[in-house]
Amino acid sequence: MITASAKKRENIAEYLLYMWQIEDLIRANDLDIDKIQSSIIDNYRNIDDAQRKDMREWYESLIDMMRREDVVKTGHLQINKNVVIALDDIHRRLLSDPKFAAYSAQFYHTLPIIVELRAKAGDNKAGEIETCFNALYGILMLRLQGKEISKETLDAASQISKFLALLSHYYKKDFNNQLFDDSRE
Repeated sequence: MITASAKKRENIAEYLLYMWQIEDLIRANDLDIDKIQSSIIDNYRNIDDAQRKDMREWYESLIDMMRREDVVKTGHLQINKNVVIALDDIHRRLLSDPKFAAYSAQFYHTLPIIVELRAKAGDNKAGEIETCFNALYGILMLRLQGKEISKETLDAASQISKFLALLSHYYKKDFNNQLFDDSRE
């Protein structure tokens, strides 16, 4: 919870990937707060009882939201979908403003990868930004499982990461009302 708040302020892309991982950790623990307490919360040795209580309440609220929003088996919480929507919005604004030519160039350099990923998605097509996150999250899961990742996939992930890092940078500037005040980036 403390980590999520810090990530959200500093790097929205890392925050979203972290929150998707939290959703999966909750699912892996069968949405059971006692399992989450013993397998996750109790493993934090450097927090006090009040922080441990806050963390438990945070997980309980996420579990409640997952149940209410019917994302118990798959899918993402609306709070996470809203991040993608906000990133899509700023992405469109950046592409439409000629002052952000470097951003547009980075996007168009990434676009062939996005198109290829969307072609492989079949009927589960997502928008361009969500497709980028799906790719990075999929690679994160492969790494956690110790599976081999091809050089081509790693190269694609590197390009997607560069693009999302730039988008995250502009998101933070926009969040702080600094994006269109000083658009010499």
